[in-house]
Amino acid sequence: MEAQLLSIVLALSLAIPTLYFLVLHNLLSKQQPRNLPHGTMGWPICGETLTLLKPHRSNSMGTFLQQHCSRYGKVFKSHLFGSPAIVSCDNELNMFILQNEGKLFQASYPKAMHGILGNFSLLVVSRDLHKKLRNVVVNFTGSSKSTPAFLALVENLSISKIDSWAGCKEIPFCKEVREFALNLIVKQLLSIEPGEPQAFKILEDFRTYMKGFISLPVYIPGTPYANAVKARARLSSTIRQIIKEREKGSVDEVMIREGDFLDVILSKGGLMDEEIVSIVLDILLGGYETTATLIPLIVYFLGHSPIAFQTLKEEHQAIRKNKKDREPLNWEDYQKMDFTINVINEAMRCGNVVKFVHRKALKDVKFKEYMIPSGWKVLPMFTGAHMDPSLHDNPSEFNPWRWTEADLLICQFNSSRLLRFCVISLLTLSLKQLSPASPLSGPTSLKCQSRQ
Repeated sequence: MEAQLLSIVLALSLAIPTLYFLVLHNLLSKQQPRNLPHGTMGWPICGETLTLLKPHRSNSMGTFLQQHCSRYGKVFKSHLFGSPAIVSCDNELNMFILQNEGKLFQASYPKAMHGILGNFSLLVVSRDLHKKLRNVVVNFTGSSKSTPAFLALVENLSISKIDSWAGCKEIPFCKEVREFALNLIVKQLLSIEPGEPQAFKILEDFRTYMKGFISLPVYIPGTPYANAVKARARLSSTIRQIIKEREKGSVDEVMIREGDFLDVILSKGGLMDEEIVSIVLDILLGGYETTATLIPLIVYFLGHSPIAFQTLKEEHQAIRKNKKDREPLNWEDYQKMDFTINVINEAMRCGNVVKFVHRKALKDVKFKEYMIPSGWKVLPMFTGAHMDPSLHDNPSEFNPWRWTEADLLICQFNSSRLLRFCVISLLTLSLKQLSPASPLSGPTSLKCQSRQ
């Protein structure tokens, strides 16, 4: 008798919450405005988030997008990351969303990420504060990318990294590129040399910090998410300490450093320490993750496209012929690398380094026949446009020559010239150092587990 009663109580305890959420889900569905795109809201609470995040090859849309686009079209509704959402694989709508940033849409990342990113991250703030912080970043990267000091820094770090591979039979390429990318950015931002103890500390904390972005956002001591929050606090403390030392420093010390990023923003003033810390971490995050992911992807794709690899080598060798022995490359040399730019563009398209971004509608927005309700999450899926056969012939094929046509400049990755230059530099110097005995004599010889 007691066992039967216990079974009934257990059944009711499971059935009542389930019934409640199903009724609530049904009521919300009935309250949805007219002219919404077709779609399904998935399961109560979690919606379709887990299905969306299921791993898939980078040069494909993934099962979730393929099935939904086939069934509902390029624009559909869903329930993702705890909110009702409009998902767009339509190139025109994606451009409309990005072009109306701050007017009709704003960044809206899951709240769980705020603990890792901080309150002043560019991925969290909006409107005037976002514009102010973004201008600081854009002005610096735009002015520094072609300076002789920066060109020399990238070339020297590239040569040092490649020289360290001499005699190696096998190279852990992804790990090496991550180290190269972070050392470069830390040097440019904070004038910290790669071999300094402080550089190792930042590298260790930053790796822990990065692991939090792909973890379950639950703060339990010892979990990757909790460790990432603590790592961010340590990184913030390190940067604040550097700021204090800079504020006490002399003009001569600034001249020796040749004015790094931190010196530039400190000299202009108008920013709180926490805002400066967030900007530095944002640049570390953006520059490190995109560069460290893209370079291995390029090597992977070139390893499966020997004609593209040979064409790339010929372009670099032609530029090298016009240079004296050991003469460094200058900005004009990099601007002549048209096919190299095509390779980078195509790798970003096929690799889908940034698959989508999080946005939220600030008001009811009508786009063609669709209505996007105010407050709904909006996810422009760049993967959808990159893999769209109506925009790209044989979209899953790595074909750098497609970028020679000007009307194909519709790839929606957010790639800065600074990022492209870092990638070009390492590629160029790698090709310049090639020899039959080199472990880099062919991309397929590299041991690299790129995130496919």
